[in-house]
Amino acid sequence: MSADLVAVENRLWAAADQLWANTGLKPSEFSTPVLGLIFLRYADKRFTEAQVRLTAKGLTPDDLEPFEYQAEGVLYLPDEARFSYLCTLTEGDNLGKAINNAMALVEAHNEDLKGVLPRTFNKLPNPTLVELLRLMAPLELEGDAFGKVYEYFLGNFAMKEGQKGGVFYTPTSIVRLIVEIIEPYHGRIFDPACGSGGMFVQSAAFVQRHQKNATHELSVFGTEKASDTVRLAKMNLAVHGLSGKIIEANSFYDDPHKSVGHFDFVMANPPFNVSGVDKDRLKGDPRLPLGLPSTDNANYLWIQYFASALNEKGRAGFVMANSAGDARGSELEIRKQLIQSGAVDVIVSVGSNFFYTVTLPCTLWFLDMAKARDEKRRDQVLFLDARAIYRQVTRAVRDFTDAQIEYLANIVRMYRGDKPEFEVGSKAELAERFTKLRYADVAGLCKVVTLEEIEAQGWSLNPGRYVGVGERAADDFDFMERLEGLSEELELLNREADDLQGIIAANAAKILAGAA
Repeated sequence: MSADLVAVENRLWAAADQLWANTGLKPSEFSTPVLGLIFLRYADKRFTEAQVRLTAKGLTPDDLEPFEYQAEGVLYLPDEARFSYLCTLTEGDNLGKAINNAMALVEAHNEDLKGVLPRTFNKLPNPTLVELLRLMAPLELEGDAFGKVYEYFLGNFAMKEGQKGGVFYTPTSIVRLIVEIIEPYHGRIFDPACGSGGMFVQSAAFVQRHQKNATHELSVFGTEKASDTVRLAKMNLAVHGLSGKIIEANSFYDDPHKSVGHFDFVMANPPFNVSGVDKDRLKGDPRLPLGLPSTDNANYLWIQYFASALNEKGRAGFVMANSAGDARGSELEIRKQLIQSGAVDVIVSVGSNFFYTVTLPCTLWFLDMAKARDEKRRDQVLFLDARAIYRQVTRAVRDFTDAQIEYLANIVRMYRGDKPEFEVGSKAELAERFTKLRYADVAGLCKVVTLEEIEAQGWSLNPGRYVGVGERAADDFDFMERLEGLSEELELLNREADDLQGIIAANAAKILAGAA
């Protein structure tokens, strides 16, 4: 992210903070119109770019039909629905009514957005709307820079709104790494915890980087239980020219897409360590072929939902709590079966502070159903420890640079026997670590492990158990990261202790009942 873009983002957020304070609205009330205007601004930008391309073919703007814009993967915008038109209005006009009308016109010409866009701009006074339009109007952003600003706003609203935001927002660099590793060139993509649809948007960007039209190559299907977030996901898909079906439902109990064996790719960032799921409602669910976990933790429900949705060649990439890789009891048995099936392909450890609302580190799991039929790789798993790879964005937030994402994805490509890709500057570092750009184990970074080795480690999927320790500087010690890791490990041990206590109590009751 360039310094210029950071300056733009900071300016936008500082203005939003001022408006927040001056209007007296709650964050949840303010985010809807702000994100709505960002949507309209970005839609207008893409509309203008499409119009330039189409008129270059000899047509005039008046000759162009809505379907011609839609074929370009952009929303059709009537004149009064364009952001540029709204910016010509003055404080003497009824801006709230004009913006509401613009949203209605967008919906009228784009069927997928019916009832989705915000229509509450009349709640904001004219001076506030004038300020918002004034701040956004002069922004001349190239390429996907405005999309990055859009995502930045999502992330910062996640910061402002706490854990509620963390439910739907996954940092872009994490999503991009998942996409680069599963490589969704073509097919049906599923996310049963889709939030704002970021996984789908980055999949489209991946396809476009490889010189294909994402609108033609991808079909996306998502489930999300929060109605506000469903609307946000539909806006995100529409503004990026993606067709898809986002359904409001609770994925724990409902499967509206009939997902079993149905998808080429699954990507997700489910909420970690959810408790209170009604297991009685899940008995006989075909999405749980490896069994129902006995612990009051939904991690292994999600893992099975993801795995069971894949077809015989499908790939999945998802974010998971570190504790899932070492969970015991019934969760261990499920993990063992999944590993023995040959589906587990790559496990990546990610350091702390990548997420806006939680500081804990996480693990990325990658499944590949076709790997089970690959005699060379079937009984192997690649473990990658990326905890030492990051860019410090702010004191509290980290991400991956483009080069770091490419570097990590290229390690996976070499492990799979594919050629690495070099577009953003990872070649020198890759060549330094891997002779002749061929995969080899690197202490502290990556190791290919056999199922026998995994069994010897109690079927653990924790990369730290396998990759060893590389060369690290003496002062390369992050106290908070270490403390957070130990805290999560303690939580896991406490949960296991509770399970064992329950088993002991049940057995003691049986013995006493038999002696009576």
